[in-house]
Amino acid sequence: MSADKTKTKTKTKKKSKVSARRKPVRRKPARRKPVRMATASRNPPGKSAPRRARAPAKRAGWQRDPEGMRKRILEAATAEFANHGLSGARIDRIARVAGANKRMLYYHVGNKDDLYLEVLVNTYESIRAAERELNLETLAPIDALVRLLEFTWQYYLDHPEFLALLSTENLNRGAFLRRSRHIKDLHSPFVGMIRAILQRGEADGTLRTGIDPVQLYISIASLCWFYLSNVHTLTVIFGADMVDSAAKSARLAHIKLLFRAALEPHPGRLDPEVAKPLEFNQ
Repeated sequence: MSADKTKTKTKTKKKSKVSARRKPVRRKPARRKPVRMATASRNPPGKSAPRRARAPAKRAGWQRDPEGMRKRILEAATAEFANHGLSGARIDRIARVAGANKRMLYYHVGNKDDLYLEVLVNTYESIRAAERELNLETLAPIDALVRLLEFTWQYYLDHPEFLALLSTENLNRGAFLRRSRHIKDLHSPFVGMIRAILQRGEADGTLRTGIDPVQLYISIASLCWFYLSNVHTLTVIFGADMVDSAAKSARLAHIKLLFRAALEPHPGRLDPEVAKPLEFNQ
């Protein structure tokens, strides 16, 4: 009997040691859901509570001022196309300068070709709008045409991007400008204005008859364009600083004399001051 009791005590001690080694399991107390107290409904029976109105989302800067963004895009694109041409221009640079991204740019003006055409037409619109501000109809016929010549010369000086963009489009043989439905309508009133001046001059005898208005304007543009677009090569060829302000003033005075001589009723009898610049170098 004593042996059995000894075995029983030994087993009891082993169990107690094992149980002592085990860590007690801690159970997390169950979370109780908060009890919502019943309150009297403020809404009529059968109607649900109205939803709270959401605050209007803030619009991006280009959405608040789309015209301003469009203007900045066109200004940046004008400089980009004038400096790098159509093939060298990059949409990334235009977007960065305009403070926009490609998505905004495509939203406002379309792809690169569309943007180039928009810039080109806008360039013509700008010079035509400036010409209307001259109010040439208030001047005597010959003075009005000379004033147009002076304006064209100065506009080309102030806007070299105009010459650059038109040179680019001529390299493209006018392919993009031909796509514009607006460009012919833009120039028809301008040609009509020159025609009206010529008719007034014919009527009062201050201008010779038979001058074509389109040919006349091409001559005005040519007299101004060639010198300013080739001024650097002319400087090298003739060894004179054609960029100098004095040289430019002399050139303008020269073409004004030629222009007046071509418009007067008796172009065969030239004033000595007009005939002198026409003499060939001996």
